[in-house]
Amino acid sequence: MSLIEWNDQLRFLVAIALGFLVGLERESRGSSLSTKLTAGVRTYTLISLFGFGCAWLYRLKIEFIIPVGIVVIGAMILTSYLAKQKSGAVGWTSEVAALLTFVVGALSLIADIWIAMALGIFTTLVLSEKSELEKYIDKLDKTEFLAVIKFLIITIIILPALPDKEYTRFNLNPYLIWQIVILVSSIGFVGYFLMKKLGNKVGLWLSGILGGIASSTAVSIAMGNIAKNNLPVAKRALQAAILASSVMYIRILIIIYLLNAAIAYELWWKLILLFIVGLSLALFVQDKNSEVQTGAISSIQNPFEIRPAIVFAFLFVVLSIVTIWVQQFFGSNGLLGLSVIVGVTDIDPFILSVINKNILSTSLINTAIIISMMSNTIVKGIYFGFLAKSLRMQTVLYFAIWVIVHLIVIII
Repeated sequence: MSLIEWNDQLRFLVAIALGFLVGLERESRGSSLSTKLTAGVRTYTLISLFGFGCAWLYRLKIEFIIPVGIVVIGAMILTSYLAKQKSGAVGWTSEVAALLTFVVGALSLIADIWIAMALGIFTTLVLSEKSELEKYIDKLDKTEFLAVIKFLIITIIILPALPDKEYTRFNLNPYLIWQIVILVSSIGFVGYFLMKKLGNKVGLWLSGILGGIASSTAVSIAMGNIAKNNLPVAKRALQAAILASSVMYIRILIIIYLLNAAIAYELWWKLILLFIVGLSLALFVQDKNSEVQTGAISSIQNPFEIRPAIVFAFLFVVLSIVTIWVQQFFGSNGLLGLSVIVGVTDIDPFILSVINKNILSTSLINTAIIISMMSNTIVKGIYFGFLAKSLRMQTVLYFAIWVIVHLIVIII
């Protein structure tokens, strides 16, 4: 239930506010240009009100009025564009913004108010960030962009076509499997995108945090190489590796919560504790005298490429089958042993396969997850210590403390 009763009067004010917001951005943009824009605060506010008025008449059963309104706005836009062309100006931004403002005004009355607000605010944001968007597009790797597009196209085509039912005695659901792939890839892409966008502007510690959203193992290896080849920033690199591993607990907690909230409610405090311990260890490593190192984690792979997505799906299916098989033939001890082994590689497929098995007890699932994360933490410590010989003793000490906390959490 909403705390605010969105009556027609409030919706009217929202339509005015959103039109004013878009107009304000356009007018401020015009004041910074040599050629003044023809539309400003008043024009866009009136366009939004025009959309609101058309929606009001539509609600009174005059159903053709909204299409008529769009035609009217379209004619005005065309006239404005032709006038701009004569003066030598180019671009459709203001015209498209005017059409969207009409739609925002109409949606303010006849749709969920949050849709109108989101559209209006996002429109203003896109308009105001012109220079930033252009800078990012100039730096965009076209190969990576095409990889994302291909992944999205295949997802749109494949996901609806996949059967939403279980097959074989291992209860494999193709629709669920691909949904999990999309979820994990999307979360990883957030970290990958931020790392690409901010990687050259931030220090190693923040690079570790952002990279940890995508792959904490890849970050640990990258930081180990940095510590090996650049001794002045070795401690910063160790700090970044620990921070990346710390982020892993939050990332896993979010994924578990989205797929199996009941398990997340049992596990959350343990994962939060391990996250806090990681942050505390990272603070002890801090070296204020080292300089910021840029371009740190170029080895992280785009999670939206087809190959890693298919590999992840394959690992998920294999580990789902192996988990059931080990549980049936070797019992709980066998599953816990498997948890140790999978920590050497990517633990996400194993954890996701475990939380989707109704045949396992909650306590066994929790223990298996913590053990796999502990094993993965040990492996990352070994990776870093092997590469960064100058910090080998410190690496062993910090990661050993972390492993001990894992063991305590398992026992509790």
